[in-house]
Amino acid sequence: MRNEPKLRDKVAVVSGGGRGIGYAISMRLAELGATTVICGRSQQTLDNAAQKIRSAGAHCEAVACDVADLSAVEALAGRVQSAFGGVDILVNNAGVGDFSHPLHELPPEVWERIFTTNLRGVYYMIRAFAPLMIRRGAGDIINISSIASKNPLPNGAAYSASKWGLNGLSYSVAEELRRFNIRVSVVCPGSTQSELSPHTGRDPGKMLQATDVAHVVAMIVTQAPQSFASEIVLRPTQKP
Repeated sequence: MRNEPKLRDKVAVVSGGGRGIGYAISMRLAELGATTVICGRSQQTLDNAAQKIRSAGAHCEAVACDVADLSAVEALAGRVQSAFGGVDILVNNAGVGDFSHPLHELPPEVWERIFTTNLRGVYYMIRAFAPLMIRRGAGDIINISSIASKNPLPNGAAYSASKWGLNGLSYSVAEELRRFNIRVSVVCPGSTQSELSPHTGRDPGKMLQATDVAHVVAMIVTQAPQSFASEIVLRPTQKP
């Protein structure tokens, strides 16, 4: 007898779901049976990703949404509520960084862009989607942080600070939402082969892959309901 998909009848929303780690997470959740809604700033990128996910036999919706825009995030939540009746899984993956300047030379507008996307954007998404989970009586929120939230990152002070902030936000929100049966986890990947982080001199073959992060997210959302992983630090086996 064929086993039922573990996430059948679940609805997942993944920010930054059109490429890289976000795409890998979206594909994995869809493979597990979830109806997956991916959002990001580029509709074309999202459409291409959604087509690949649908080609694998899964249901996927692509919605352009800048997480730094509260009205756009609220519209996305309204659309998900109207179309699917709520949400079960929220993955806050969208993030930006700049690694070209030491902090004292970093333009203020770059600082604002990093914090607006990496931290304020997560606040906006939780503000919009947590009430839908509360109505459902359960849910999983997974925030994708970085090992840069724990280790020094020269020329990445703003990015590192935003991820330290994301960790603190995650721990506190987890305590706020536990009484509603909503689990909040933070994932801190180490060196990952992606478009975002600086990897000069690193061996791509030894680095984490986007699918490694997706595997961890799948573990979190299929965890038995009486427990949750508050934080997972993911490292490559071999130093790249």
